Amino acid sequence: MKLLNKIALVTGGTSGIGLATAKRFAAEGAKVIITGRREAELNAAVDAIGHGAKGLRIDSSKLGELDALFAEIQAKYGQLDVVFANAGGGSMVPMGQITEEHFDDTFNRNVKGVLFTVQKSLPLLAKGASVILTGSTAASTGTAAFSVYAATKAAVRSFARNWILDLKDRQIRINTLTPGPIRTPGLVELAGDDSAQQQGLLDYLASQVPMGRVGEPDEVAKVAVFLASDDASFVNGAEVFADGGLAQV
Repeated sequence: MKLLNKIALVTGGTSGIGLATAKRFAAEGAKVIITGRREAELNAAVDAIGHGAKGLRIDSSKLGELDALFAEIQAKYGQLDVVFANAGGGSMVPMGQITEEHFDDTFNRNVKGVLFTVQKSLPLLAKGASVILTGSTAASTGTAAFSVYAATKAAVRSFARNWILDLKDRQIRINTLTPGPIRTPGLVELAGDDSAQQQGLLDYLASQVPMGRVGEPDEVAKVAVFLASDDASFVNGAEVFADGGLAQV
């Protein structure tokens, strides 16, 4: 029970890495709050997590909704020990076709949302709390038609390096957890709705990974548990890869 009695927030916790991590956190003894933008998926995720998990419907890119989120956490729990700022996403648009709408949507979800999720959580964070930011191997490797998303994840990595200096007096640890290709709805949907195209994308990505396969959400969740726990008490400002070696060669 590595997270016994810790209060943990997982944004974007309704599917994929967020849901797998919320399940792991709850199994390790944490009291888990998840967020999501769609009510039906949020309710299904809360049922899947069990252990008294709480789901709150919010959009992390909207500051008023973040204020409501943290007000409710303050009233119900009084503090936070773990924040996994995981909400986000993106789509593939090649240079020459990038629109202002695409740019704003991707940066609002992945940069603005992460920044203000963490900043607005600060009054609730206990001394020695752990903050985990979701990165991406796209930030350190080149991917066609993915430049805007990659730029947002490079910004997230930079946040961790700088925020640990701002928060050093509170001993709050901030680390970036960087997945490679993971079999999540968000990944396969990059290939559209066609199942053959989705499998083709997974097969191609597996061929690029030294381990010869894509990862599973629970493999990333296990790393998140480590970063959230006291086992990682001297891990700070790091980028921890769970990528099967993709960005390491």
